[in-house]
Amino acid sequence: MSESLRLLSVVGFGGSIPNGLILHPDGTTLIYPLGSTIVLRDKGTVESQQFLQGHTDKVSCLAISRSGKYLASGQVTYMGFTADIIVWDMEARALLHRMSLHKVKVQALDFSFDERRLVSLGGQDDNSLVLWNVETGAAICGSPTHSDFTLCVKFLNNCRDVLITAGKYNLNVWEHDGPNNKLREMDVQLGQLRRIFNCICIDSQDRFVYCGTTSGDVLQISIETKLMKNLGIAKGPISLGVTASCHTPEGRLFVGAGDGSIRLLKVPPEAANPKLMKKNSEVAVINVDGAIASLVTEAETQAAVCLLVGTVSCNLYRITWAVKEMRFTSELLQTAHSDKVNDLALLGDSSDVFVTCGLGNVRLWHLDTCREVLRIRVPNLECHCVDLFRDGSCIVSGWSDGAIRAFGPQSGKLLFSIHNAHHKAVTAIASTGDCNRIISGGEEGMVRVWGIRAESQVMEASMKEHKGPVNCIQIKESTSDECVSCSSDGSCIIWDLTTFKRRNSLFANTFFKAVVYQRDESQLVTGGTDRKITYWDPFDGQPIRILDGSSAEPVNALAIDPAGETIVSGGSDKLIKLWGYDEGHCYYTGVAHSGPVAKVAITQDMSRILSVGAEGGIFVWEFAKPRPLPEDIPLDGQDAE
Repeated sequence: MSESLRLLSVVGFGGSIPNGLILHPDGTTLIYPLGSTIVLRDKGTVESQQFLQGHTDKVSCLAISRSGKYLASGQVTYMGFTADIIVWDMEARALLHRMSLHKVKVQALDFSFDERRLVSLGGQDDNSLVLWNVETGAAICGSPTHSDFTLCVKFLNNCRDVLITAGKYNLNVWEHDGPNNKLREMDVQLGQLRRIFNCICIDSQDRFVYCGTTSGDVLQISIETKLMKNLGIAKGPISLGVTASCHTPEGRLFVGAGDGSIRLLKVPPEAANPKLMKKNSEVAVINVDGAIASLVTEAETQAAVCLLVGTVSCNLYRITWAVKEMRFTSELLQTAHSDKVNDLALLGDSSDVFVTCGLGNVRLWHLDTCREVLRIRVPNLECHCVDLFRDGSCIVSGWSDGAIRAFGPQSGKLLFSIHNAHHKAVTAIASTGDCNRIISGGEEGMVRVWGIRAESQVMEASMKEHKGPVNCIQIKESTSDECVSCSSDGSCIIWDLTTFKRRNSLFANTFFKAVVYQRDESQLVTGGTDRKITYWDPFDGQPIRILDGSSAEPVNALAIDPAGETIVSGGSDKLIKLWGYDEGHCYYTGVAHSGPVAKVAITQDMSRILSVGAEGGIFVWEFAKPRPLPEDIPLDGQDAE
């Protein structure tokens, strides 16, 4: 049996989760999801992190009780299966209850003001509303929601028996009938108005509910009469719809929009319309990068209101509204990838700097602080692969338009670009130790060698033997006169970089996804869709040992530590596994990813393991050396005949 690999820190934020950013009532702890993991960190520093792990797939919603004693989280799952709700004890940082009734997805959650009840809303394939007992974890009662898709749910702030739901062309007030144990539905009368509601917030006295819509307006609804009182804003609809809102204790209503703007609305009960509070239009509006998904009140005084804002671009901001000056200011707190991360590369012998790439950007990170140092944007293109020159002078990257682009790691300036380096996308790239050559692999199967001169880049060779996309290239570090490329055509080819001819080739019934040299370079290790980790003799091209790298999913990434004693693998099973190289036994398993792992790496000082994947997160694990196995435990894998 393998032990758990310790997760040290993560770089990432589930920005697309509505209201996924939560500030704990203690005022210092930020809570947000990343894949299947829930991250708890101090709002002042990224380094201090704790993790709640118990979900089997991506977390879809979060809610915290008024005192902060309980945290509830829901997830998505596969079609036809039930999606779990977990109630966490925040004092013990432990799982309290696991509840399963909803199918496929839990859409939204909310606690009653007295923390005794939890309401959950199922997703589009479930469309049910369930009331839970927080102390026992048992369901109290449930009801189907409106026939159209329902998106959000909220308890009243001072009553545990009444709640509001809103969604696609529906807005309803629900009341729990205690004697009959039923949820009774009452429609809000909107007349001829038809809206899709994205978010709802309720004032502290439970008089009005404010509903943001995809049409870009805000509806003020009287809870007592269940009638619409006002429709705004007075200046006209907000671009791309109202996506998030929060109501402060002093009665201020802030709304965030799909265009990245944040506004303060003046909504006294006697107002004819919610009006934009302003001296002029520039003062009362501020824009950030990405659609607003979360708005949280951090602090409110007579002088200022501080908000924490999470965006779909996975950025965290602190927005301050100065009451006297009537203007907004913003501060960027954290950045992260908003889409899948395709590749990861460490800087030579350094253990402090690494680079990642994804859709439209390349990012340079400082490992100890988990902060972004540099972001290079190339809009409307996807970066498939990235590498760092050993001397740290250049970041080289391969793109979906078939170009190789090189950037300065300090300035982010484009140093050179090789257009049409491949007929299709550049899918693999590696640089030699002397920083004079780049070897690239393309989606069409070409492997090409580029000589890097002071003023020009020259193609020295183009080698065409692969029949499928080249997924990984590794260069022999000791001499830089040999490299190996692996492809989806089921072959790995060892190339002579002096004659630009094939030295040898390896074949298997698989799509090869990753290949690495053993540290003494006497063996090769591969992983692929056959779920095997295979040791090869590069001289005769025969397998030496075959390990079961995964029970059901492909092995996508491999890394060997500088001492050559351990292998780290990652695959579509969402697991990080640490293997003893000689004995082939899996000693440690890391669980945190919610999607396929794309790349793994081990720092030069052998203190940490880095992994990236489809959920857009960067996970930093503690490297653990294998312990000696008891004699009665059989070794994994088998020696090839």
